[in-house]
Amino acid sequence: MTMPQPEMLVLKPDAASGFPNSPLPVLLYRQVLDGPEENPAARFEALFDRYQWPPQWRYGLYDFDHFHSTAHEALGVFRGRAHIRLGGPNGSEHDIAAGDVLVLPAGVGHACLDASEDFTMVGAYPPGQSWEVERGDPGEIEAACRRVAAVALPDADPVGGSLLSLWQ
Repeated sequence: MTMPQPEMLVLKPDAASGFPNSPLPVLLYRQVLDGPEENPAARFEALFDRYQWPPQWRYGLYDFDHFHSTAHEALGVFRGRAHIRLGGPNGSEHDIAAGDVLVLPAGVGHACLDASEDFTMVGAYPPGQSWEVERGDPGEIEAACRRVAAVALPDADPVGGSLLSLWQ
C-alpha cells in the first residue's frame, strides 16, 4: 500500500493560552483506510502496531482543548466524523472522518468541537512515551515547552508514511 502525502499544519505556540504547540508539523493522512471495512478499528490497531506505535485506546476526542507534553500521538478515525480544533483555543478548525489519521507532535493542542454520535478513534503512541492530559496554563508554558522539546522523535511513521523526512 502506497501512503499518500499528508496535509501538513504548523501551529505556532500560543503562550497567552498556555499551549506550546510544536515546530514539527501535524500530519493529516486522508483515507488511510478506504471503502467499507469489516473491522476498521482492528485494522488501524494492526497498522499502528506494524510501525511500532502501540495502540492504547478506542474512544472519541475530548471536547476541551488539551495537549500532551510527554508524547507524540497518532489518532486513527475508524467511525464517524468530527469538526476539530488544533493548536488550542485560538487554533485552526478542521474536519476529519472515518479512514483519516492525525499524527500530532507533542505539545499540539486539540479538541473536538462537534462530532457524529458514532465518532470513534484508535489512539497510539511511540514506545516508551507516556501521555498525560494538560489543558494549557500560561504560567506553566515554559515548563511545558521544555517537556515538549525533550520528547524523542519516533523511529517510524505510524502508518508507514513520510513522518521521518517531514519531522527532521
